[in-house]
This record gives sequence, structure tokens and C-alpha cells, in this order.
Amino acid sequence: MYIGIDLGGTNIACGLVNAQAKIVIKHAIPTGRERGSDAVIADMCALIDRLCAEAPGDDPVTGIGIGIPGIADPVTGNVKVCVNLGWYNVPLKAKIAEQFDLPIFIDNDATIAGVAEFFVAQEGKYRDAIMLTLGTGVGGALLVDGKMISGYHGIGSEVGHMIVDASGGLYRCNCGRVGCLETFASSTAIIDYAKRLISKPEAPKTMILDLANGDLNQIDGRIIFEAAEAGDETATEVVNRLVHYLGIGISNLITVLDPEIFLLGGGIAMAGEFLLDRLNRELDTYVSFKESGRGRIELAKLKNDAGIIGAAMYAQIQDRIE
Repeated sequence: MYIGIDLGGTNIACGLVNAQAKIVIKHAIPTGRERGSDAVIADMCALIDRLCAEAPGDDPVTGIGIGIPGIADPVTGNVKVCVNLGWYNVPLKAKIAEQFDLPIFIDNDATIAGVAEFFVAQEGKYRDAIMLTLGTGVGGALLVDGKMISGYHGIGSEVGHMIVDASGGLYRCNCGRVGCLETFASSTAIIDYAKRLISKPEAPKTMILDLANGDLNQIDGRIIFEAAEAGDETATEVVNRLVHYLGIGISNLITVLDPEIFLLGGGIAMAGEFLLDRLNRELDTYVSFKESGRGRIELAKLKNDAGIIGAAMYAQIQDRIE
């Protein structure tokens, strides 16, 4: 039995995963990232302790896998940077190892989710594929010739930080640059943009506010897409902007890697076919070499469980290698 932990900007999700890649028990708590790394790691350790206690006696916990929204050193387990958590050079593995005498393996959360989707949900049938996680930020998992890759310095799958608008857009990214895909295609980005439009003096009446009970702070991605599906003018503008820049980002990835398939995960992917229909139409206007075709776009299957399953399976794979 392995523990899989999906450390996100909003929630910490964790679970016990068996050898068949099935979640036996799972829990989730708010991340509370504003409290700093020590408090978050303390919560992670409390969750690990709880799961170890809940594991059946005949199948104890033998390892821990953790997906982080950033970059970790695969040897030391130090978190080099998690911009959406505000973490820099945090010894995550060492701090957890102080309390648990178990193998611990850490990698980027999108790469971890890709392990679950490519090798569990899709049963390893693709050799070249890309997964995009559209949540608090934008993450990527790259499968090339059947192998997960992240580049020489570990940042090769950070697709959320490719520049898709050289003019910079409206917001500075947490990485310090402007114009990143993440500032257009994440749930954070569409919520910020919706608030910006609604706050304009000349803003039209919008269903978004009705669904949010008149409170800007209650606006989330689900509300925006619900309003857009109903034809709301403001919500439609927000979704069109998202689709426009996501189309640019995906077309760039097609030009470089030419995958057979793109899988979309994360909260924004919950919009389902409503999003896919618009994205496919937008993408067809950007792709070069149209005569050669392009990778199709599908929704990831495991949804919110991908991070937990992927982290546990990653730990199992790495444990066997070592």
C-alpha cells in the first residue's frame, strides 16, 4: 500500500492506494498556503500519520509519493520552487522523513497526474501525449516515446509558463514574468478577469453575480462556465479569452512535440464538452500543416483522483527502481 499526496494551491488531497492503483481511503483539507511551508508540511505529516493508522494490518504503508505544484530535486527531495505556494528551497522530503521511516518520492504535480492518466487510465496505449492541468495554475505532463520527460533542469514540462502574449496581458505571473499561459488559462486567471470586467463602471448586468450571491469573492470557475453556457455576455467574454490563449499554447506544443493526444485535467476541464467544442474550433485556426492533422483533445478520466493515484504509483515505480 502506498500513500499518494496531491499538494495543490487550494487543497491537500491524499489517499491510500493499493497495488491495483485503486484508492482505498482518501482525505482532503485546505492548503492554507498563506501560513507558510512549515504549517503546510505539519498538516501533510498529520495526514500521513492518519493514513498509516487507517491502513489494513495485512497491507501496511510501504512508501509515500508527493506531487507538488513546482519543481523538486529528485535526489534530495528539496522543493526548488513552488511559485503558487511561495516556496523556495524547502527541504520537504527531509522534514517528512524526520517523522516517517518510509521511502519518499517527490515530483511535479502535473507530471504525477500524467503518470496516472497515461499509464493507469489510458493503460499505456499512447507513446506521445501531453496532459494539461488547468487548476489554480497551469501544469503540464509530457510523454515522449513512452517516457515521462521534464528536461535537463527539470522545467521542461512547465508549460504554464510559456509566453503566449508578448504584450504581457493584464497580470504578472507568480513566476515574475508577464504573458504566461497560466495568467490566461488557469482558474485563478479567469476568476480575476471576471472580477475585472464586473467591476467596470459600464459593466452590463451579469448572471455571474447572481450565481455568486452578489459577492465577488464567491466567484469560481464553475459559476463562470455555468453563466457562459446560459449565454451570459460577461461570462462568454471570459471563456472566449481563456480559449483563445489556451489554443495558442496548445498549438505551440503541437509544433514542437506533435503528440497523438492532449488530455485536459483540473477544475476548468470540468466544463467538459462545452470547453472542448470551443477549444477545437479555436485550435483549428492556429495549427500549422493542417494537411498532416493534429493530436485530438480529450478530457482526462481520473479527474481529482489523478494526483493521488499518480503520486502513489510514482512512489511504487521509483521504489522498485531503487
